[in-house]
Amino acid sequence: MKILLLEDDLTLSESLKEYLSLENFSVDVVANAEEAYDKTFNNSYDFYLFDINLPDESGFEVLKNLKESGDETPTFYLTALVDIDSIARGFSIGVDDYIKKPFDPEELVIRIKSKLQKNYKQITYKDIIYNPNTKELLKGNENIYLGDVGLNIFDMLIKNKNRIVSQYDLLDLLENQNLNALRVNINKLKNRLDLDIKNIRSQGYILEEI
Repeated sequence: MKILLLEDDLTLSESLKEYLSLENFSVDVVANAEEAYDKTFNNSYDFYLFDINLPDESGFEVLKNLKESGDETPTFYLTALVDIDSIARGFSIGVDDYIKKPFDPEELVIRIKSKLQKNYKQITYKDIIYNPNTKELLKGNENIYLGDVGLNIFDMLIKNKNRIVSQYDLLDLLENQNLNALRVNINKLKNRLDLDIKNIRSQGYILEEI
């Protein structure tokens, strides 16, 4: 699972990144809104953790702009601002929860995993039924085995249907991390599962639901 952490407190962000990494989350850290927009443009994430008080735009503005662009990534605010007005504003924008600073990182992980499990229930695509929690993949009534690499690529693409997945994120899933190997694996998936996967030049791939 890949998380974007938007936090301008360097000490907190580094310690939180270290803790989340121990829980098998991959974490990118940014310190301001501009860096957050750059990261979300070039990468796909499973979860956002945003501070509200930032040096440029507020966390409210960042989430509002992402939502207006069609980004539905689950988001928690990590903040000391828990007055009623702030809470109401955040939920009206679309935040999923508030975590009050200071917080127990173990509780944060529990809440993230719970939210992700609720979000990633059964996904359908053509005659495919996929359960992201169990990684069970059915095509028609046949149980399909793709191998670890193929399944991880499929998992990332189907969770981001109709969104471009960065080629760099996909390369991270390969043992042999080069573009030719990625193309081979993508073509295997297309042919095996009849997937409408399009290459977006110099950016990545998109699984289209036509």
